[in-house]
Amino acid sequence: MKKIITFLISSLILMSSNIVNAADKIVFGTNWLAQGGHGGFYQAIADGTYKKHGLDVEIMMGGPQMNNRPMLIAGKLDFLMTGNLLLSFDNVRNGIPTMVVGAFFQKDPQAMIAHSGQYSNFSDLKNAPTVLVSKDGQFSFWKWMVNAHDFKDEQVKPYAYNLAQFLQDEKMVQQAYGTAEPIYAAAAGAKPETFLLADHGWTTYSTTIEARTEMVQNNPDLIQRFMNASIEGWYNFLYGDRSAAYGLIMKDNPEMTKEKLDKEMAQFEKLGIIDVGEALTKGIGAMDMARVKSFHKLAIDSGIIEAGSVDINKVATDQFVNKGHGLDIKAKLK
Repeated sequence: MKKIITFLISSLILMSSNIVNAADKIVFGTNWLAQGGHGGFYQAIADGTYKKHGLDVEIMMGGPQMNNRPMLIAGKLDFLMTGNLLLSFDNVRNGIPTMVVGAFFQKDPQAMIAHSGQYSNFSDLKNAPTVLVSKDGQFSFWKWMVNAHDFKDEQVKPYAYNLAQFLQDEKMVQQAYGTAEPIYAAAAGAKPETFLLADHGWTTYSTTIEARTEMVQNNPDLIQRFMNASIEGWYNFLYGDRSAAYGLIMKDNPEMTKEKLDKEMAQFEKLGIIDVGEALTKGIGAMDMARVKSFHKLAIDSGIIEAGSVDINKVATDQFVNKGHGLDIKAKLK
């Protein structure tokens, strides 16, 4: 009898231990194929940071054949990487209950590129005979460029995400993702000059993280652990050994190489996108609600969204960021 009781007690202790140690399963959707701009999240998987915070994180890549946005509200994702605040405004306008819980890029990498020496500055680009802009771009940042910087709709021709036209015409200007097309254009023999829209008043955050509103309300501890671990991952990726994260990125996206990733990360640093501005004192992921409101006004003034169509109070919350989390890691690594 004594042996049976001892066995039962031991079993209960083991079961309790397993329950305590069981990690929360998280599915995190990105908005494109694995790349350096996702590096901090892969780092947190590779070095066990998510596990340290009691999380078992799976990254579900987005891409040309995978739109992850509907997956969040359907409950198939727990967190979603989003390009910029306009997408989150759109969710609120359409009654989709999601909230932004952090912003990993202080600047949006959206840019214009021109051939070096053809235009003296960003303002001079409005004299370009042709500017290639995608359909999505024409209904978003281009409207701001027309409203705030006097670009003309007559300049626009559709951008088909191909550099061929740009490479053949030295006067041509085109939209670009600041850490992608400039690298590809240079590899093709061009000398591109990059004009980051964020440096000229386009104030949206980028690589924001969305969660369902019900999770914000009912499970803030889970969100806080995910954000803290992701922030730590980014500091370790930026300032520590990123080789294991590179390995996971290249596994998910075989078109990536170490050389490509190194060039991408060098471009991030050159353009000052991640660990800059508010992040320097508040930590990576920082988000100022006044800036969110300011960008909302910019979107209205530029005709991107209609006044009164978005309840700005439902767009984002800063309760999980701005705490200086991870700054100690940076101090140790730099």
